[in-house]
Amino acid sequence: MYAEERHQAIVELVASRGRVSVTELASHFEVTSETVRRDLSTLERMSLLRRVHGGAVSARSLTRIEAQLSDRDQSCAEEKDRIAQAAITLLPPTGCSVLMDAGSTTARVAALLPSNAQWTVITHAVPIAALLAPLAHIELHLLPGRVRTATQAAVGHVTVDALRDFRADVAFIGTNGITVRHGLSTPDPEEAATKRAIVDSAQRVITVADSTKVGQERTKRFADIEDIDTLVTDSAIDPDARSAFEAAGVHVVEA
Repeated sequence: MYAEERHQAIVELVASRGRVSVTELASHFEVTSETVRRDLSTLERMSLLRRVHGGAVSARSLTRIEAQLSDRDQSCAEEKDRIAQAAITLLPPTGCSVLMDAGSTTARVAALLPSNAQWTVITHAVPIAALLAPLAHIELHLLPGRVRTATQAAVGHVTVDALRDFRADVAFIGTNGITVRHGLSTPDPEEAATKRAIVDSAQRVITVADSTKVGQERTKRFADIEDIDTLVTDSAIDPDARSAFEAAGVHVVEA
């Protein structure tokens, strides 16, 4: 079997099963695991499937997979703590209006808002609202909309319409993926629309994302790389990626 024929057969197999392992493919096609891994890398570059640990899944099915908020909160926890500590220093010490996107890293930023200044916080994230609602130094605006279970955040046209009435000094935005080519992206269309509205409603946009998000491209782009001012990430970011972001005009802060 020629490589091209094997590639076609792999795509069909992944599409029919949803997920296959490297071991299964090597046995099925009587080739080495190294050959299969090279095949999967080639097919991923063609956007025909997505590599995962130990195998591959169909590109279509992966876009529907999102980690629950509690799972994401445990992922890269130390890095997210450092990112939040670095991000909070970018705010003026006298207070301002802040748009807070949903997410485990943005929630950490919200928790660090100092109590010696007054903050106006607009958010669609239920966990962030619950955290800030009892605090006297926070003027909280909770956006309306349908709350998604996966992110515990309000989304939909009601949320987007409400955001048009606000203009914030700063927005802290999370993302599932960020590259110079594809910008900032996420799997869910309603999440993407809400994030787009957050970006449009802020004078300055700060993206908080651990380095595992760098180089990832998800289905729905919600912002071009030129739409953000600062990326706060951890020190494991690829140096070439950092250089590319800075060349595009993004200020990169490593925590």
